[in-house]
Amino acid sequence: MSRKDTKMPDYPLAGYRVIDFSWVWAGPLLGMLLGDMGAEVIKVETNKRLDSARLTPGRSTEGPETDFVFHSMNRNKLGITVDMSDPRGSDLIRELVRVSDIGVENFSPRVLRKFGLGYESLAEINPQFIMVSLPAAGQYGPLSDIVTYAPSLGALSGYSSLIGYNGERVLGEQTPYLDVNSSIHGSFAVLSALYYRERTGLGQHIDMAQIEVGASTTGPAFMEYFMTGRVPGTTGNRHPMMAPHNNYPCLGEDRWVSIAVKTEDDWRRFSAAVGGPAWTRDARFGDAYGRTRNQEELDRLVSAWTIERTYYEVMEILQNAGVAAAPCLDLTERFTDQHFAEREVHLHQAHPATGVDAIAGLAFKLSETPGDVRRPAPMLGEHNSYVFGELLGRGAEEIAALVEEKVIY
Repeated sequence: MSRKDTKMPDYPLAGYRVIDFSWVWAGPLLGMLLGDMGAEVIKVETNKRLDSARLTPGRSTEGPETDFVFHSMNRNKLGITVDMSDPRGSDLIRELVRVSDIGVENFSPRVLRKFGLGYESLAEINPQFIMVSLPAAGQYGPLSDIVTYAPSLGALSGYSSLIGYNGERVLGEQTPYLDVNSSIHGSFAVLSALYYRERTGLGQHIDMAQIEVGASTTGPAFMEYFMTGRVPGTTGNRHPMMAPHNNYPCLGEDRWVSIAVKTEDDWRRFSAAVGGPAWTRDARFGDAYGRTRNQEELDRLVSAWTIERTYYEVMEILQNAGVAAAPCLDLTERFTDQHFAEREVHLHQAHPATGVDAIAGLAFKLSETPGDVRRPAPMLGEHNSYVFGELLGRGAEEIAALVEEKVIY
């Protein structure tokens, strides 16, 4: 069902239509990546249960149209509102599937099935349809219908057990690491399925458990266990073979710099860059083994040098010597960093509800088909008329009746 030549020919995914059922982070980010590359992405929402990304902390009192997190992850998308629990609403979705290429969802497996919109049913309507599902634990198995958020996903995957200060209790993670990682894995899977469809004419269902994505990112820990029998624990920012390897305090309140020294040449360059004090010639630090065995004392000495300088000053000194070092920027400092600005890591996007938002830029830049941000995130139901009218052929009176009866709204 490819319509690759009909619209936006300069974009690699031009002409493909995506139905984005997803919410929160993993699914919406996947849909965003496809939209950035030119796909027509239609986000399906309902007023019965708003996408929680529309109501993140700090914005929930401002209303569902003003959240910059939602705006960043849902740019380049059209937006419709439909009650899929109403048979007429689920019928509209089936009609949309008939003229679409890809579906994205990150619910528990039971959610779409209860509306009669599981992949098996949709494939009967459109055998070329590709669905990528990003549930927590997959489409089958004892845990398939569990409810999770980022911390529980990390816990089930095992990598949360590695997060904490050296030798201390597990702290785990509070960031949507697996959501982001899963969206990237899912994008690759969708492109693979599209390539398969180009050769066979058939779609397929992509079952991608987020906890399995998490497990795939902890390879070194698995290898250590299988090869030595040791269960890795918390190590903070330390590395088993590199020292110094940590975040070190700098001038200012809660300012830090990341430093990593890998080879003996790195150590010699580091020693010269910090002025060659006596401790850099201490026998305890004479090789990588000694430095890793004496990391606590080494970290104390490095900290005494960094604390007298700003983190950009430390970075400049060490980078000029060929040593890996970078400031630990907070979220606001990224917006003022000259390199980030020149690379357009953040973009300013006009939005009807907020004026202008600072949103994430494109993370990859293709030389010939770079993609871009063409439209802001949709308002609730903003494109109902286009989708239900122009795409599905419903007349104005019928759409008005469906709105009146809250099938679409």
